[in-house]
Amino acid sequence: MKLKDIQNTYHQELDSIYGEEEVNSFFFMLIESFYGVSRIQLAMDSDYAIDDSKEIMDALELLKQQKPIQYIIGETEFNGLPFKVNGHVLIPRPETEELVEWVLKKVDHNKPITILDIGTGSGCIAISLAKNLPNAKVFALDVSAKALKTAKENADLNDVNVEFVEADILTVGHAELVSVSHKFDIIVSNPPYVREKEKRFMKPNVLENEPHLALFVKDENPLLFYEAITQFASSNLSMGGQLFFEINEYLGHDMVDLLNDNNFKNIELKQDIFKKDRMIKGEKINEF
Repeated sequence: MKLKDIQNTYHQELDSIYGEEEVNSFFFMLIESFYGVSRIQLAMDSDYAIDDSKEIMDALELLKQQKPIQYIIGETEFNGLPFKVNGHVLIPRPETEELVEWVLKKVDHNKPITILDIGTGSGCIAISLAKNLPNAKVFALDVSAKALKTAKENADLNDVNVEFVEADILTVGHAELVSVSHKFDIIVSNPPYVREKEKRFMKPNVLENEPHLALFVKDENPLLFYEAITQFASSNLSMGGQLFFEINEYLGHDMVDLLNDNNFKNIELKQDIFKKDRMIKGEKINEF
């Protein structure tokens, strides 16, 4: 069957859902992943045919159900690195790339440091930091064993050493983590921060496919994870250590208050490329 004919079918079935440009993008991603055929190759050989079209036609059905293309392919790119993704982990977002870039700008790349990523999911933050900071010792924590399995595969895929820990930051007692690393120079987290009432603004492809455990918090306690992590950081950051968060765009000032109340200094609230409050950092500094 000719790929061009399949492409036409994709447009007939999907343009009304996604639009022509995005359907083209999906199609070229799929033929590259499934058959190793690039967009340029197909342009040069419009009669290019495949023997078995089952895989790409199955993908068409999944796209009609608005399953994310990253889950269909099973991989994505983050910070220029490849990552495996599945229904047990969130698909990494560009905003989180901005968080990683911010951390990298704030640290000395030549100094040995210890980093902890809380709620690591696919491992995209921890692994990207480990890849760019060869002198860093990186730990990554998550409550989900299935997410950690994916994160470990991604660490191997990107040839970095990250120590993964299965634990719930909301429960007391992280002695095993602290005893191994003593103090952290950097703690970074992109925890669940979408309030239940914000579900109505989200697209079906996210709501029906990505893990709710990693997305949502109760309306009445939206800072649940931030409070627990900030308290943990107060005890487990080294002096001068830095705490970084990705945050809910509507709760920036609440986050500033939270860090202030926990005696963090040099607090910075940072906007993403869409001019939304998306990141915050604070430093643990002695007061004399």
